[in-house]
This record gives sequence, C-alpha cells and structure tokens, in this order.
Amino acid sequence: MVKITYLDNQNQPVARARKNLLFVAGFVLLAFFIGAVGGVWALVYVAGNENAQKTLGIEKFVQKLDFQPTKTEKIVLEESSVVIDSVDKVAPAVVSISTTRDVRDFFGQVFQQQGGGTGFIITEDGMIVTNKHVVDDASATYTVFTADGKDYEAKILAKDPSMDLAIMKIEATGLPVVDLGDSDAMKVGQSVIAIGNALGEFKNSVTVGVISAKERQIEAFGTGITEKLEGLLQTDAAINPGNSGGPLVNIKGQVIGVNTAVAQAENIGFAIPVNSVKNTIDQMKKFGKIKRPYLGVRYIPITKEIAKLNNLKIEYGALVVQGENRAEVAVLPSSPADKAGIKENDIILEIAGQRIDENNSLAKIIAKQQVGDEVDLKIIHSGKEQTVKAILEEVAE
Repeated sequence: MVKITYLDNQNQPVARARKNLLFVAGFVLLAFFIGAVGGVWALVYVAGNENAQKTLGIEKFVQKLDFQPTKTEKIVLEESSVVIDSVDKVAPAVVSISTTRDVRDFFGQVFQQQGGGTGFIITEDGMIVTNKHVVDDASATYTVFTADGKDYEAKILAKDPSMDLAIMKIEATGLPVVDLGDSDAMKVGQSVIAIGNALGEFKNSVTVGVISAKERQIEAFGTGITEKLEGLLQTDAAINPGNSGGPLVNIKGQVIGVNTAVAQAENIGFAIPVNSVKNTIDQMKKFGKIKRPYLGVRYIPITKEIAKLNNLKIEYGALVVQGENRAEVAVLPSSPADKAGIKENDIILEIAGQRIDENNSLAKIIAKQQVGDEVDLKIIHSGKEQTVKAILEEVAE
C-alpha cells in the first residue's frame, strides 16, 4: 500500500516560515514608525529649544532653517494689526453727513427726502472736508454725526470750483483730526483703506484694497451735474454710495485721498489725491475761502488720435476750441487768456515751463498756481511758436 501525504501537510513548514517572516517585518516597520515619530518630535523640540540647540552645537544650523508656515502666519498677523491700527487712528475723525431736503410730490404734498455722505475732520474746532456733490443742494439742511455718537448742525463754508471738494463747519472744540499724508509718494500696488458711511446707512464701514492706478481722468455724473475730474487715484477698495467724501488711508493711518466716485463695475473706485486737497485747506485757513486761479479757455487735450484727425504736427498740448454750443466761446471775454491774446485754434504747449500732455493737463497745471501769478505760455499761433504772458485771476463763485 502506498502512503499518500496531502499536499497541505507538505506545505505546513512553509506556512510557518511565512508567518515568522511577516511577524519580523511587522516588528521592523513598527520600530521604524516609532523611531520616525520620535525623530520628528525630537526635531520639533530642538527647533523650539535654544538650550538644546546649544548643547548639541547646532544653533547656527537651526537658524538657517526656513519654517515657512510660521512666517506666513506672522505676516498675516502683522498685516491685520497694521490695518487695525490705521483704522483706530483715523476712524475717530471720520463723520457721517445726513442731507435733508423738502420735496413736493405730484399731488403737491411736501415730504422730506434724505441722503448721506462722509467727511473727515481737519481742525479741532470742527472744519470738515467732504465732496462738493455731497453738499451741493443749497436748499438742504446738513447734519454731521461724529464717531462718538454726537450730532451737529453743519454749515457749508466753501465749495471748490475746480474740484469735487467742499469745506463744512460744525460748532465744537477739542475734536480728533486726521493726519494728512503724501499722495505723490503712493505707489501702485500699495495697500489702502477706505472708511465711510456706506450706502448712507452703515457708518464708518471699512474696506481694504490697493492703489490700482494713478493720474486717472474721468467724467463723474451725479446730482444733476457732470464734472471732469483729473489726476485721480484708482483703487479696488470697495467704495459705495455714501462713501463719498470719506478718507482713503495708507497703512500709516494717514489720509492720502478723498473718495469721490465709483465706476459701474466691480472694484473700480476713485479718490482725489490729498496733495491736491492741501491747497484748498490752506486757503480756507488763510483766507476763509477757496481762491482758485483760472486762465479762461475751453480746450481739448491733444492726443495722437486728435492730432491725426486735425492734421496737427504735434501730439501734445491743449487745442483752444469753442464748445458744442456756439455760446460756449473758446476764449472767455476779459479773461487772463483773452488779455494775453490767446485765440481760438491756438495750441497751448506749456504753462510756467510745464509741458501739457496726457499726464499733466492744462487744468492740473493751473490748479497748482496762485491767484495773481504771472505765467509764461508757450503757444502755437497761426502756425508759429511764440511765448506770451498771462496773469492768473480768481474764479468767480
């Protein structure tokens, strides 16, 4: 009889060997895992313990390690802290402006219509800067609400004829004031903060963004008027109706602009550079009114396209032209330009040694001058270049 041995019985020694091998491998993996965890823990401990680093003699090596998550967290915390500090510095001097006017409806009944805007305090005795379009209704009454919850009746001291600016006054003393910065020093990409009475309802709302561009030119529409504004700062910090007249602030807590307009698109707002506002403020403090010089011409800025359409040999300057309405003359009678001999179709190339171009308009150059200044005008008259003199006069209110 032949003895048969099952194959399973024959494989039993092999199965046992495999079990032993798996046990050993598992033990080795477990030991490796425990060692890895211990190593990581030791590395973290040493990285955070200067005494351990000195004992091991690796403090210089550890200092060179770049722990990026810690740096990122630190940067985020520092940025948040800067914004908070800037807002804390400026917000006490930001005011909300309420506009109330009587309106008669279709049936002859009178009801009150309200609007809102923003401003900021520039003197301890209650002088406030805002937008001209915020306080443009002479028949309305204006109430100013300060950050501490008090309200004051306000009066309009002056409106700037060349910019969307106005100066208000409330009767108070010891008020907090803003710190005015340098808008010329701002760079595209720098962080800014807008503070204002958003939608005329949400007082001292804070939004954050950057300077998107400088030297923007726009035509602003509102309150029944159209106004051309030049040299503006563009920002993506959210600016909404009601923010008008509020401050645009740098991360030092300094006002670098006056929020004035928003495009019909997301994240495109505009502010008047504070360096243009400083002259207005200085004149109010010195003269009690805003004195603006004027030349007295209507013009269109010359660009490459304008030069091509009009067969002009130059691509910069200001072409003196009449308005679409024949009554809108090119040169105002008895104006400084008229007295200097400027005529329609003349081209003004320079004023006071400053070239007129897309980034330096005639209006912008004139705004930097003072009433009574005598300036040289380089012009092209009848095809010939010449220089004439004009004495700038004050714009009539």
